[in-house]
Amino acid sequence: MAGYPGNYGGTFTGDIGSLTRLATSAPFARYLAEAIFKQSAFIKSGVIQANSVLNNTSGTRIEVPFFDPIAPVATVVESNNTWGTNGALVPAKVEASTQYATLCNRAFAYAADDLSAFQTGEDALSHVRNQMADAINVQNTTKLISQLTGLLGPAGPLAATNSLDVSVASSAGDANYLSANTVTRAKYLLSERAGSLDTLVVHPTVAAALETVQALTFSANAAGAGNTMVLGGGGVGLTEPQVGTFMGLKVIKDEACPIRGTSGEQEQFVCYLMGSGSVQTGNQYPLQVFTNYNMLSFQNLMSVRYSGTYHVLGTTWSASTDNPTDAALATPSNWGLAFADPRLIPAVELVVNSPFGGTIA
Repeated sequence: MAGYPGNYGGTFTGDIGSLTRLATSAPFARYLAEAIFKQSAFIKSGVIQANSVLNNTSGTRIEVPFFDPIAPVATVVESNNTWGTNGALVPAKVEASTQYATLCNRAFAYAADDLSAFQTGEDALSHVRNQMADAINVQNTTKLISQLTGLLGPAGPLAATNSLDVSVASSAGDANYLSANTVTRAKYLLSERAGSLDTLVVHPTVAAALETVQALTFSANAAGAGNTMVLGGGGVGLTEPQVGTFMGLKVIKDEACPIRGTSGEQEQFVCYLMGSGSVQTGNQYPLQVFTNYNMLSFQNLMSVRYSGTYHVLGTTWSASTDNPTDAALATPSNWGLAFADPRLIPAVELVVNSPFGGTIA
Protein backbone atom coordinates (compact mmCIF):
# COMPACT_ATOMS: atom_id res chain seq x y z
CA MET A 1 0.00 0.00 0.00
CA ALA A 2 1.06 3.61 -0.35
CA GLY A 3 3.07 4.78 2.62
CA TYR A 4 1.15 6.90 5.11
CA PRO A 5 3.60 9.39 6.72
CA GLY A 6 2.30 8.81 10.18
CA ASN A 7 1.14 6.15 12.58
CA TYR A 8 -2.32 4.62 12.71
CA GLY A 9 -2.34 4.06 16.44
CA GLY A 10 -3.14 0.61 17.76
CA THR A 11 -1.21 -1.71 20.07
CA PHE A 12 2.38 -0.97 21.06
CA THR A 13 4.86 -2.20 23.61
CA GLY A 14 4.00 0.67 25.93
CA ASP A 15 0.42 -0.53 26.12
CA ILE A 16 1.59 -3.72 27.81
CA GLY A 17 4.19 -2.65 30.33
CA SER A 18 7.86 -1.90 30.75
CA LEU A 19 10.46 -3.88 28.81
CA THR A 20 11.61 -5.56 32.03
CA ARG A 21 8.08 -6.89 32.61
CA LEU A 22 7.69 -8.38 29.15
CA ALA A 23 9.74 -11.49 29.78
CA THR A 24 7.77 -12.42 32.89
CA SER A 25 4.36 -11.03 32.00
CA ALA A 26 1.25 -13.12 31.56
CA PRO A 27 -0.11 -13.72 28.04
CA PHE A 28 -0.36 -10.52 26.05
CA ALA A 29 -4.15 -10.78 25.62
CA ARG A 30 -4.59 -10.10 29.34
CA TYR A 31 -2.96 -6.69 28.90
CA LEU A 32 -4.33 -5.83 25.47
CA ALA A 33 -8.01 -5.66 26.39
CA GLU A 34 -10.43 -7.14 28.84
CA ALA A 35 -12.08 -10.23 27.46
CA ILE A 36 -15.43 -9.80 25.80
CA PHE A 37 -17.66 -11.77 28.13
CA LYS A 38 -21.01 -10.48 26.97
CA GLN A 39 -22.39 -13.35 24.95
CA SER A 40 -25.97 -12.84 23.89
CA ALA A 41 -28.33 -15.72 23.20
CA PHE A 42 -30.85 -13.29 21.70
CA ILE A 43 -30.10 -14.10 18.09
CA LYS A 44 -29.74 -17.82 18.84
CA SER A 45 -33.13 -18.25 20.51
CA GLY A 46 -35.31 -18.54 17.43
CA VAL A 47 -36.78 -15.08 17.95
CA ILE A 48 -34.65 -13.93 15.00
CA GLN A 49 -34.92 -15.88 11.77
CA ALA A 50 -33.14 -15.42 8.46
CA ASN A 51 -35.27 -14.22 5.56
CA SER A 52 -33.89 -14.56 2.02
CA VAL A 53 -35.98 -11.56 0.92
CA LEU A 54 -33.71 -9.36 3.04
CA ASN A 55 -30.45 -10.67 1.52
CA ASN A 56 -28.36 -9.29 -1.36
CA THR A 57 -30.53 -6.24 -1.94
CA SER A 58 -29.67 -2.85 -3.41
CA GLY A 59 -30.50 0.57 -2.03
CA THR A 60 -30.64 1.80 1.54
CA ARG A 61 -33.92 0.21 2.67
CA ILE A 62 -35.92 -2.85 1.73
CA GLU A 63 -39.60 -2.94 0.86
CA VAL A 64 -40.90 -6.04 2.60
CA PRO A 65 -44.40 -6.99 1.44
CA PHE A 66 -46.30 -9.19 3.87
CA PHE A 67 -49.91 -10.28 3.69
CA ASP A 68 -52.06 -9.00 6.51
CA PRO A 69 -53.77 -11.64 8.67
CA ILE A 70 -57.19 -12.31 7.16
CA ALA A 71 -60.41 -11.26 8.89
CA PRO A 72 -63.25 -12.71 6.81
CA VAL A 73 -66.82 -11.51 7.23
CA ALA A 74 -69.24 -14.43 7.24
CA THR A 75 -72.23 -14.34 4.90
CA VAL A 76 -75.61 -15.72 5.92
CA VAL A 77 -76.51 -17.96 3.00
CA GLU A 78 -80.09 -17.42 1.85
CA SER A 79 -82.13 -18.16 -1.23
CA ASN A 80 -82.38 -14.67 -2.68
CA ASN A 81 -80.75 -12.38 -5.20
CA THR A 82 -78.85 -10.18 -2.77
CA TRP A 83 -75.10 -10.08 -2.32
CA GLY A 84 -73.07 -9.35 0.77
CA THR A 85 -73.92 -10.21 4.37
CA ASN A 86 -77.06 -12.09 3.29
CA GLY A 87 -77.57 -14.22 0.21
CA ALA A 88 -74.73 -14.81 -2.24
CA LEU A 89 -71.01 -14.49 -1.47
CA VAL A 90 -68.88 -11.49 -2.37
CA PRO A 91 -65.19 -12.55 -2.65
CA ALA A 92 -62.85 -10.53 -0.48
CA LYS A 93 -59.29 -9.61 -1.39
CA VAL A 94 -56.18 -10.43 0.58
CA GLU A 95 -54.62 -7.20 1.82
CA ALA A 96 -50.86 -6.67 1.84
CA SER A 97 -49.02 -4.14 3.99
CA THR A 98 -45.93 -2.36 2.79
CA GLN A 99 -43.23 -2.53 5.42
CA TYR A 100 -39.79 -0.99 5.15
CA ALA A 101 -36.66 -2.40 6.76
CA THR A 102 -33.66 -0.09 7.05
CA LEU A 103 -30.15 -1.37 6.39
CA CYS A 104 -27.35 -0.72 8.87
CA ASN A 105 -23.68 -0.71 7.86
CA ARG A 106 -21.06 -1.16 10.55
CA ALA A 107 -17.25 -1.47 10.63
CA PHE A 108 -14.26 -1.41 12.98
CA ALA A 109 -10.48 -1.70 12.70
CA TYR A 110 -7.42 -2.70 14.72
CA ALA A 111 -3.69 -2.26 14.21
CA ALA A 112 -0.59 -3.78 15.82
CA ASP A 113 3.07 -3.10 15.11
CA ASP A 114 5.71 -5.78 14.49
CA LEU A 115 7.93 -4.69 17.37
CA SER A 116 5.26 -5.40 19.96
CA ALA A 117 4.89 -8.93 18.58
CA PHE A 118 8.66 -9.51 18.70
CA GLN A 119 8.99 -8.20 22.24
CA THR A 120 5.96 -9.92 23.73
CA GLY A 121 5.81 -13.10 21.70
CA GLU A 122 2.08 -12.51 21.27
CA ASP A 123 -0.05 -11.70 18.23
CA ALA A 124 -2.53 -8.95 19.11
CA LEU A 125 -4.54 -9.34 15.90
CA SER A 126 -4.90 -13.05 16.55
CA HIS A 127 -6.54 -12.06 19.83
CA VAL A 128 -8.93 -9.84 17.85
CA ARG A 129 -9.72 -12.61 15.37
CA ASN A 130 -10.46 -15.09 18.15
CA GLN A 131 -13.04 -12.79 19.72
CA MET A 132 -14.51 -11.23 16.61
CA ALA A 133 -17.64 -13.38 16.44
CA ASP A 134 -18.59 -12.69 20.05
CA ALA A 135 -17.85 -8.98 19.68
CA ILE A 136 -20.04 -8.61 16.60
CA ASN A 137 -22.76 -10.64 18.32
CA VAL A 138 -22.79 -8.11 21.16
CA GLN A 139 -22.96 -5.21 18.70
CA ASN A 140 -25.87 -6.80 16.83
CA THR A 141 -27.73 -7.47 20.05
CA THR A 142 -27.30 -3.85 21.13
CA LYS A 143 -28.62 -2.75 17.75
CA LEU A 144 -31.71 -4.95 18.09
CA ILE A 145 -32.41 -3.75 21.64
CA SER A 146 -32.19 -0.16 20.37
CA GLN A 147 -34.78 -1.00 17.74
CA LEU A 148 -37.11 -2.60 20.31
CA THR A 149 -36.69 0.52 22.46
CA GLY A 150 -37.85 2.68 19.56
CA LEU A 151 -40.85 0.44 18.87
CA LEU A 152 -41.98 -0.54 22.37
CA GLY A 153 -40.47 2.12 24.62
CA PRO A 154 -42.09 5.39 25.72
CA ALA A 155 -43.79 7.18 22.79
CA GLY A 156 -43.09 4.24 20.46
CA PRO A 157 -45.81 3.04 18.07
CA LEU A 158 -46.39 -0.06 20.24
CA ALA A 159 -46.09 1.64 23.64
CA ALA A 160 -49.81 2.11 24.20
CA THR A 161 -50.79 -1.48 23.39
CA ASN A 162 -47.80 -3.82 23.76
CA SER A 163 -46.12 -2.49 26.89
CA LEU A 164 -46.75 -3.08 30.59
CA ASP A 165 -44.87 -1.09 33.25
CA VAL A 166 -45.28 -2.39 36.81
CA SER A 167 -42.12 -0.72 38.11
CA VAL A 168 -41.93 2.11 40.62
CA ALA A 169 -39.31 4.74 41.35
CA SER A 170 -39.10 3.87 45.06
CA SER A 171 -40.27 1.34 47.66
CA ALA A 172 -40.58 -1.54 45.18
CA GLY A 173 -42.24 -4.72 46.42
CA ASP A 174 -43.48 -8.06 45.15
CA ALA A 175 -46.07 -6.47 42.86
CA ASN A 176 -43.28 -4.67 41.00
CA TYR A 177 -41.01 -7.67 40.39
CA LEU A 178 -40.97 -10.23 37.60
CA SER A 179 -43.43 -12.91 38.61
CA ALA A 180 -46.05 -15.29 37.26
CA ASN A 181 -48.55 -12.49 37.77
CA THR A 182 -46.69 -9.78 35.85
CA VAL A 183 -45.59 -12.09 33.03
CA THR A 184 -49.14 -13.35 32.54
CA ARG A 185 -50.50 -9.81 32.49
CA ALA A 186 -47.92 -8.85 29.88
CA LYS A 187 -48.65 -11.89 27.70
CA TYR A 188 -52.36 -11.17 27.61
CA LEU A 189 -51.86 -7.70 26.26
CA LEU A 190 -52.08 -9.67 23.00
CA SER A 191 -55.42 -11.17 24.06
CA GLU A 192 -55.97 -14.66 22.59
CA ARG A 193 -52.66 -14.38 20.74
CA ALA A 194 -50.77 -14.54 24.05
CA GLY A 195 -49.64 -18.03 23.03
CA SER A 196 -47.56 -16.55 20.20
CA LEU A 197 -45.02 -15.39 22.81
CA ASP A 198 -42.48 -18.08 23.69
CA THR A 199 -39.31 -16.25 24.80
CA LEU A 200 -38.59 -13.98 27.77
CA VAL A 201 -35.51 -11.74 27.58
CA VAL A 202 -34.36 -10.25 30.89
CA HIS A 203 -31.44 -8.34 32.36
CA PRO A 204 -29.08 -10.54 34.44
CA THR A 205 -30.11 -8.67 37.62
CA VAL A 206 -33.71 -9.71 37.01
CA ALA A 207 -32.62 -13.27 36.20
CA ALA A 208 -30.68 -13.44 39.47
CA ALA A 209 -33.83 -12.65 41.45
CA LEU A 210 -35.77 -15.19 39.41
CA GLU A 211 -33.25 -17.91 40.22
CA THR A 212 -33.48 -17.05 43.90
CA VAL A 213 -37.27 -17.27 43.90
CA GLN A 214 -37.34 -20.58 42.06
CA ALA A 215 -34.66 -22.04 44.33
CA LEU A 216 -36.57 -21.27 47.55
CA THR A 217 -37.82 -24.19 49.57
CA PHE A 218 -41.33 -24.42 50.95
CA SER A 219 -42.81 -26.24 53.94
CA ALA A 220 -46.01 -26.27 55.95
CA ASN A 221 -45.99 -24.94 59.49
CA ALA A 222 -47.60 -28.18 60.62
CA ALA A 223 -48.66 -31.44 59.09
CA GLY A 224 -52.23 -31.72 57.86
CA ALA A 225 -54.57 -30.27 55.31
CA GLY A 226 -55.28 -26.56 55.15
CA ASN A 227 -52.03 -25.40 56.73
CA THR A 228 -50.28 -22.31 55.38
CA MET A 229 -47.23 -22.82 53.19
CA VAL A 230 -44.23 -20.85 54.41
CA LEU A 231 -40.75 -20.21 53.05
CA GLY A 232 -37.75 -22.06 54.37
CA GLY A 233 -37.38 -24.91 56.79
CA GLY A 234 -37.47 -27.76 54.30
CA GLY A 235 -39.42 -28.78 51.25
CA VAL A 236 -38.08 -29.13 47.75
CA GLY A 237 -36.09 -26.49 45.87
CA LEU A 238 -34.44 -26.48 42.46
CA THR A 239 -31.62 -28.94 41.91
CA GLU A 240 -30.45 -26.83 38.95
CA PRO A 241 -30.23 -23.10 39.79
CA GLN A 242 -30.10 -21.88 36.20
CA VAL A 243 -33.60 -20.93 35.10
CA GLY A 244 -34.07 -22.12 31.52
CA THR A 245 -37.82 -21.57 31.36
CA PHE A 246 -40.36 -19.54 33.28
CA MET A 247 -44.13 -19.70 32.80
CA GLY A 248 -43.55 -21.79 29.69
CA LEU A 249 -41.22 -19.17 28.17
CA LYS A 250 -37.58 -19.71 27.28
CA VAL A 251 -35.49 -17.36 29.44
CA ILE A 252 -32.62 -15.43 27.88
CA LYS A 253 -30.32 -13.24 29.97
CA ASP A 254 -28.81 -10.23 28.22
CA GLU A 255 -27.04 -7.24 29.75
CA ALA A 256 -28.11 -5.09 26.78
CA CYS A 257 -31.66 -4.92 28.17
CA PRO A 258 -32.22 -1.27 29.16
CA ILE A 259 -32.37 0.06 32.70
CA ARG A 260 -34.60 3.11 33.11
CA GLY A 261 -34.87 5.72 35.82
CA THR A 262 -33.43 9.05 36.82
CA SER A 263 -30.90 9.87 39.50
CA GLY A 264 -32.02 8.68 42.94
CA GLU A 265 -34.71 6.33 41.59
CA GLN A 266 -34.70 2.56 41.85
CA GLU A 267 -33.54 0.79 38.71
CA GLN A 268 -36.37 -0.13 36.36
CA PHE A 269 -35.51 -3.10 34.17
CA VAL A 270 -36.93 -3.56 30.68
CA CYS A 271 -37.81 -7.15 29.73
CA TYR A 272 -39.11 -8.42 26.40
CA LEU A 273 -41.58 -11.17 25.57
CA MET A 274 -41.05 -12.26 21.99
CA GLY A 275 -42.38 -14.87 19.59
CA SER A 276 -40.34 -17.18 17.37
CA GLY A 277 -39.70 -15.56 14.01
CA SER A 278 -41.00 -12.19 15.16
CA VAL A 279 -37.76 -10.61 13.93
CA GLN A 280 -36.54 -11.28 10.38
CA THR A 281 -32.92 -10.68 9.43
CA GLY A 282 -30.77 -10.46 6.32
CA ASN A 283 -27.56 -8.94 4.96
CA GLN A 284 -26.99 -6.71 1.96
CA TYR A 285 -23.49 -8.14 1.65
CA PRO A 286 -21.57 -10.74 3.66
CA LEU A 287 -19.20 -9.86 6.48
CA GLN A 288 -15.87 -8.78 5.03
CA VAL A 289 -12.43 -8.81 6.68
CA PHE A 290 -9.60 -6.77 5.15
CA THR A 291 -5.91 -6.90 6.08
CA ASN A 292 -2.93 -4.83 4.96
CA TYR A 293 0.53 -3.76 5.99
CA ASN A 294 1.95 -0.25 6.46
CA MET A 295 5.65 -0.47 5.70
CA LEU A 296 6.43 2.98 7.14
CA SER A 297 5.11 2.20 10.62
CA PHE A 298 5.63 -1.58 10.40
CA GLN A 299 2.04 -2.27 11.32
CA ASN A 300 -0.41 -4.99 10.46
CA LEU A 301 -3.90 -3.59 9.89
CA MET A 302 -7.24 -5.35 10.10
CA SER A 303 -10.68 -3.92 9.36
CA VAL A 304 -14.10 -5.55 9.41
CA ARG A 305 -17.21 -4.42 7.56
CA TYR A 306 -20.69 -5.90 7.74
CA SER A 307 -24.27 -4.97 7.03
CA GLY A 308 -27.58 -6.20 8.27
CA THR A 309 -31.18 -5.47 9.05
CA TYR A 310 -33.58 -6.56 11.75
CA HIS A 311 -37.22 -6.31 10.79
CA VAL A 312 -40.00 -6.76 13.34
CA LEU A 313 -42.96 -8.07 11.37
CA GLY A 314 -45.86 -5.62 11.30
CA THR A 315 -43.69 -2.52 11.78
CA THR A 316 -42.01 -0.18 9.32
CA TRP A 317 -39.07 2.21 9.23
CA SER A 318 -40.67 5.59 8.51
CA ALA A 319 -37.73 7.99 8.82
CA SER A 320 -36.53 9.92 5.77
CA THR A 321 -32.95 8.70 6.18
CA ASP A 322 -31.34 5.26 6.39
CA ASN A 323 -28.22 3.56 7.75
CA PRO A 324 -29.25 4.66 11.25
CA THR A 325 -27.13 4.78 14.36
CA ASP A 326 -28.27 2.85 17.43
CA ALA A 327 -29.59 6.15 18.81
CA ALA A 328 -31.71 6.65 15.68
CA LEU A 329 -33.05 3.11 15.96
CA ALA A 330 -34.11 3.91 19.53
CA THR A 331 -35.98 7.07 18.43
CA PRO A 332 -39.77 6.37 18.48
CA SER A 333 -40.66 8.86 15.73
CA ASN A 334 -38.59 6.88 13.23
CA TRP A 335 -40.99 3.93 13.41
CA GLY A 336 -44.56 3.20 12.39
CA LEU A 337 -47.04 0.33 12.23
CA ALA A 338 -47.93 -1.67 9.13
CA PHE A 339 -50.53 -3.88 10.84
CA ALA A 340 -53.76 -2.14 11.83
CA ASP A 341 -54.02 -4.28 14.99
CA PRO A 342 -50.76 -4.16 17.00
CA ARG A 343 -51.78 -7.28 18.92
CA LEU A 344 -50.81 -9.24 15.80
CA ILE A 345 -47.16 -8.33 16.49
CA PRO A 346 -45.63 -10.91 18.89
CA ALA A 347 -43.51 -8.46 20.86
CA VAL A 348 -44.28 -7.10 24.34
CA GLU A 349 -42.30 -4.91 26.71
CA LEU A 350 -42.48 -5.54 30.47
CA VAL A 351 -40.80 -3.09 32.87
CA VAL A 352 -40.11 -4.34 36.41
CA ASN A 353 -37.98 -3.69 39.45
CA SER A 354 -35.70 -6.30 41.00
CA PRO A 355 -34.96 -6.99 44.67
CA PHE A 356 -31.32 -7.15 43.57
CA GLY A 357 -31.52 -3.84 41.72
CA GLY A 358 -29.84 -0.69 42.92
CA THR A 359 -30.43 3.04 42.71
CA ILE A 360 -29.67 5.14 39.65
CA ALA A 361 -26.59 7.28 40.29
